[in-house]
Amino acid sequence: MTHWYWVRHGPTHQKNLTGWHDIPADLSDKNQIHRLNHYLPQSANIVASDLRRASTTADLLSKNRHRLPDNAGLREFNFGDWDGQDFLTISRTFPYESRAFWEEPGDIAPPKGESWNTAVQRINAAVNELIDSNKKENIIIVAHFGVILTQIQRALNVQPSEALKQKIDNFSITKLSHNNSNWNLKFLNFVP
Repeated sequence: MTHWYWVRHGPTHQKNLTGWHDIPADLSDKNQIHRLNHYLPQSANIVASDLRRASTTADLLSKNRHRLPDNAGLREFNFGDWDGQDFLTISRTFPYESRAFWEEPGDIAPPKGESWNTAVQRINAAVNELIDSNKKENIIIVAHFGVILTQIQRALNVQPSEALKQKIDNFSITKLSHNNSNWNLKFLNFVP
């Protein structure tokens, strides 16, 4: 059995929708990082999205852990033309699409972006590759809000709208276990 410790990257303090826009994380809370580092298993591989906010968070957690190369498949959702825009502007410019994207996630996509279903395929493919290549019992993945929600959906076998109801704080841990093809959610949004 493999235990998956999904860690949401450090805060960005962005008020706008942020997907593939590559912005840094605020990693100044050394006490929080110390608590997170202390809680996570020492015997683990660690991998991150290739976006700066996740990659630099993973770098701080990789001491005494085997750091795998960053993985573009673990990026946040591609919000296309919505990326970097504030929610009010998006809802005024794309009233139907923006509402459907959040309330009925599935095949609706932002212009030049990806839908929930497309993102799930990309993220699950990256996770499946990690399953095949990870030989340790523990793996730490530093990723994003949407990425973690897709894996909660996978573990609970629920509709995307149910997964979207979950809260995932910065520096939080969501633990899943995987054995053969079975996923279990152990806990979510735990902040040490």
